[in-house]
Amino acid sequence: MNSKVWKTFLKPGWIFTFAIIIAFTYLAFSVLAPWQLHKNTTVSHRNDLIAEHFDSEPAPFSQVFGTDGALEPDNEYLRVRMTGHYLQQSEVVMRVRPVESGPAYHALTPFQLDDGTVVLVNRGWARPENSQLPADFPAAPSGKVTIVGYARVDEATPHIAPSIESGRQMVTGIDTEEISGLTGMTLAKDYVQLAADQPGVITAFPLPQLDNGPHLSYGIQWIAFGLLAPIGLGYFVFAELRERRREEAEQAELAAGSVSAPERSRYGTNTPRANWQRDDEQRY
Repeated sequence: MNSKVWKTFLKPGWIFTFAIIIAFTYLAFSVLAPWQLHKNTTVSHRNDLIAEHFDSEPAPFSQVFGTDGALEPDNEYLRVRMTGHYLQQSEVVMRVRPVESGPAYHALTPFQLDDGTVVLVNRGWARPENSQLPADFPAAPSGKVTIVGYARVDEATPHIAPSIESGRQMVTGIDTEEISGLTGMTLAKDYVQLAADQPGVITAFPLPQLDNGPHLSYGIQWIAFGLLAPIGLGYFVFAELRERRREEAEQAELAAGSVSAPERSRYGTNTPRANWQRDDEQRY
């Protein structure tokens, strides 16, 4: 095959196509697929820890949380046991955070341990009434109690500023630093989610769904796309070469004949040579 055929692939359109396919294949194998596979590994590891922590015996606060009340990520959802009393007067409400596919208000109540440490406790949730704070939002019990809950990592600072609604301090996220500023007390870095059947619980939260999600299938899809893209490009290159070979063969056939291509195009089959052949056939 002569060099003219290969020069076809030096045209801007082909060069751009080659660049796009190479870049996409590189990203699929080095960025996109590893990203999804890593997320699958992370979620799977977290789910395994959560399932293990659900079956653990409740441990004292000091054994689960650090000195400043910070929680190691791998310790999330460990069951923790605390003895002390609720500080009902400093309770904050988290507004309209969905639970079980519906809006809900959450009671965030500080809990003071016997050693003086103050921990934020999410006592549970209640449905709003006509988009308002429920009238029967129960208060936390007074006096000394022992409670069991799940250790949780606090959230990032919400984009929506705190507000006052129905005479209650409202927030839109569980950021203990923000709530510390609202209550005027120093809270532990992370918080506790109250378990079912515990003193002060409203409606206990359902256990999280231990589903790895679609990350593994997404990772496999990116690998498949990374393989199919160069294969598809190879097919189009092959098709282009095949078309060029066909055109060369036609040109060679025309060049080998006694009638030039322009003449054949002008006369079709009614050329002098064709007429002579027909006369000769009729004569014999």
